[in-house]
Formats: sequence, structure tokens, C-alpha cells
Amino acid sequence: MSLCRAVVRRLPACRPASIGAACFYGTRPNNTATTNRPFHTAPLLNKKQTNPVTSEQEKVRHSEPSPVGRENIGAKRFADFELAGKVFVVTGGAQGLGLALAEALVEAGGKVYCVDRSPEPDEQWRQAQERVVPEWGGSLHYRQQDVSDTAHLDQLMQAIADESGRLDGLVAAAAIQQVTPATEYSAHDARDMLAVNYTGVLQACTAAARQMLARRTRGTVVIVASMSGLVANKGLLSPVYNSSKAALIQLARNLAMEWSPINQEGSGGIRVNCISPGHILTPMVKKNFEEVPGLREKWEKENMMGRLAETSEFKGAVLFLSSKASSFMTGGNLLIDGGHTQW
Repeated sequence: MSLCRAVVRRLPACRPASIGAACFYGTRPNNTATTNRPFHTAPLLNKKQTNPVTSEQEKVRHSEPSPVGRENIGAKRFADFELAGKVFVVTGGAQGLGLALAEALVEAGGKVYCVDRSPEPDEQWRQAQERVVPEWGGSLHYRQQDVSDTAHLDQLMQAIADESGRLDGLVAAAAIQQVTPATEYSAHDARDMLAVNYTGVLQACTAAARQMLARRTRGTVVIVASMSGLVANKGLLSPVYNSSKAALIQLARNLAMEWSPINQEGSGGIRVNCISPGHILTPMVKKNFEEVPGLREKWEKENMMGRLAETSEFKGAVLFLSSKASSFMTGGNLLIDGGHTQW
């Protein structure tokens, strides 16, 4: 008989004191009366509840192929980031951060429509269009549309989907800012800001989702929120702006819950996530610096890297969230702030 078997046979049977208990055998200190004791594990008293799954949903779950194919493994470098043949809309895409995010999608092969309220895009947009490499398969287009005009926004989203035969993703980046103390904020000003920063984003998301659901497209929605939705910005009195960004983070969770499951008829599978940038050198932020002397220096000292971000530093994030690379991520919030909120 081996030594291991002999030891096992000599061990007394463990009698757990309660359900969920496990046995632990070991040597206690010399002042302990016994060398055997049960090691109790805590019962699962507060188990998180989940939504009940109907039999029909179970059938869909097992009959549908996995949304993430295995065909990309080893077939091509960074194949999971490939966007060739896909169509995207980027609101607030005439300049600044929205334009940088649009360029990222174009570089990965996407056909991208930048939507903004200006009749003509900014000169930055023209330069970006000149940088497009046709051999990469992507293209950059512009359409004028104010996101607060929700009726025409829905029509534009349908026209883009009809023109291209599909709509695969939305990046909701349109936003406005107003620096005003809370006691001086008028109801009119608050309504105007929320019409763009919250209602405009909500309506852009729903307009895009309607096209994806109708075409049974496993699409993506990326909402540009802000670290301002998590903390108050030192030195910048913008209570409504900050509140609107906090609302977007919660909006993304709710839209993800509603649209990510795959329905019986095959629609759904739309992933919704947020990007929450720190302070970026955008036209809007540069205007803040003009309004508040010393603000740039203050903000640079507030993050761990001692500088402000460039718009191009968020291209990788939007490409990740808009591609198969993030196929198991929804309802999330990528916080990219140079460590601003981490100390």
C-alpha cells in the first residue's frame, strides 16, 4: 500500500456543520486540542438575480451561431480590427475628437459618414479626407444635420442605410459646452445643452439602432461621454455639461441591456459602450482656456501624465469598441484620462 493511500484511509470522515461547509485537515499550534477541523465557506445569501430566460430565447441562443467567428484566428494580422465593407455614422464629426474617431474607422476600411450641424465641414475635415488611402478600402463623407432636429436625424440615418445597403455602427460624439455658475444657469440654457448632449445622443442612438434591427445587423454604438460624468472638473463651472455626460454613461448601460440580446427573429446583438476621455485639446476646450485664464496649467497638473490629450490618442479606443476585438463587451465605459481620476 502506498503512503498516500495509508494517509487517506486513516483520516476520519468529515461531518460538516452546515450546508456549504468543506473539510480542512491540517496541524494546528500545540495549544490546540484537535488536529482536524471543518473549514466553513460562506453560503451564497445575496446571489445576484438574473432575468428569467424563456424557452424561445433558449432556442435562439442554441440555434444561432456564435457572433464571433473563429475564421480570423491566424488568417490575417489584426483581423479582429478589420472594418472593410462596414458603414458608420459619426455625429459631431466635422472637427475635433469626432473627426479623429471617424479617421480611425476609415483607416480600418470603414465607410464613414460624418454628421454635424455646420453647412460645410471644418478645414480639418478637408485635410482628413485628403489623408484617406483608397487602397485601404475606407472612405470619408459629410452630411449636414443638427442632432437636436430629431425628425430629420432619423430620416438621414435611414437615407445613409438605404444608400449603402447597411449600417454597422454609430459613434455619438456631438456635444456643446457652456461655462456658467449654477446659480446663473437659465432653464432655457439648460434645455439647449441637454437637447444636444443628451436628447440628441439618445435620438442618434435610437435612429441608428432602428436601421440595425431592421436589417438584423450585429452593430455597435459608441457614446462619447467624459470623465466629467464621474468627477467635477476643478476650475470649470459647467454643472449641466457634467450632468449630461453622467447621464450618457447610464444611458449606455440601459441601451446595452435592451439591444445586446439576440431576439427570436434574429435582430439584436447590438453592443453599446462609452468612451470617457479626460481633458483633450479640442476647439471646445481651447475656448474654455480663453474664458478661464490659468485653466490649462491647472488641468495639466491634475493628471498623472502632466499634460492634456491629443484627439488622435482615442483612435485605438473607438476602433476597439467598433470592431470584433471587443465582441464580448457591452454596457461598458472606457475611462481614458491620463490618470486624472485615479488619485
